Amino acid sequence: MDHFRLAEINIYPIKSAAGISLKSALAENRGLEHDRRWLLIDQNNRFVTQREFPRMALISTAFSETELEVEAPGMNRISIPAPQQLDSLLVTIWKNECFAVSAGKEAGAWFSEFLEAPVQLVYMQDEVRRPINPDYAKPGDHVSFADAYPYLLIAEASLDDLNSRLEKPLPMNRFRPNLVVSGCRSFEEDQWKRIRIGRIEFRVVKACDRCVVTTIDQISTAKAREPLRTLAQYRKMDGKVFFGQNLIPDQTGMLHLNDPVEVLERK
Repeated sequence: MDHFRLAEINIYPIKSAAGISLKSALAENRGLEHDRRWLLIDQNNRFVTQREFPRMALISTAFSETELEVEAPGMNRISIPAPQQLDSLLVTIWKNECFAVSAGKEAGAWFSEFLEAPVQLVYMQDEVRRPINPDYAKPGDHVSFADAYPYLLIAEASLDDLNSRLEKPLPMNRFRPNLVVSGCRSFEEDQWKRIRIGRIEFRVVKACDRCVVTTIDQISTAKAREPLRTLAQYRKMDGKVFFGQNLIPDQTGMLHLNDPVEVLERK
C-alpha cells in the first residue's frame, strides 16, 4: 500500500491574493471552504489577478467569526462581511460568466487605492453554481472563482525535481496548490486517476497548465523567467507547460494534515 501523506492544506480566500496554510479544512464540492470565494474585478466586471497586478501577492487575509480580515503594506486593516444583499452582477472569468455580489464601496475603494486602479471586490454566494468544463466533469460539478477546477494538487517530490534543475530553488507558494502530497515520486501524480485523501475520494481530471503568475516572487513581487523557462524544457506539451493536477471531489468532509493519500486508480 502507498504510504503517501497530505503535507499541506492551503486556501486563497481572495483569488490571486496570498494564501493561508491550514491544519484542517472542510472539503466542499466547489473547493476547500473559503477558497477563492472572493474576487477582484475591473470596470468591465472581468476578473483581475497577479497577471495584471503582481502587488496582489502582498494582500493577506484571515477570518474572524463573521468577517474577512484583509491587510496589505501601507494600508489600514479592513474587515469585510460576506455580502447578504440579493442584487447580483455578472462577472467574467476566462471564458465563463457567473453571478457574484459586491462587497461594497468601502472595500472597493480600499483595493483600488492599493492597486492604484479601479477595481471592485465581489463574493460568490453559496447558491451560485459555476459549472466545470463538461469535457472533464460530471453534471452538477461546480467550482469557486478558481481558474477552472475545485482543487490543485502537487507532490512535494515534483517541486524537489524542479528545484534540482534551477539555479535558485523556489517555494511551493509559486504554484498556489490547495493540496500537497509527500511520500511519492516526482510527478507520480501525473499517473493518478482516482485517489482518496482521508475519507474523501477525488477524480484526478486534468494536468494544470501554468501561467506567468508562477514567475512572480510572492514576497517581493519581482518577475523573472523561472520556473517557466526550465519547466518548458521537460514539462511542455501542445505549447503549454504543466505542473500539478486538477481534482474534482466525489464526497465532502474534513481533510487534515497527515491524512493518508491512497491511489485508487491509475491512468
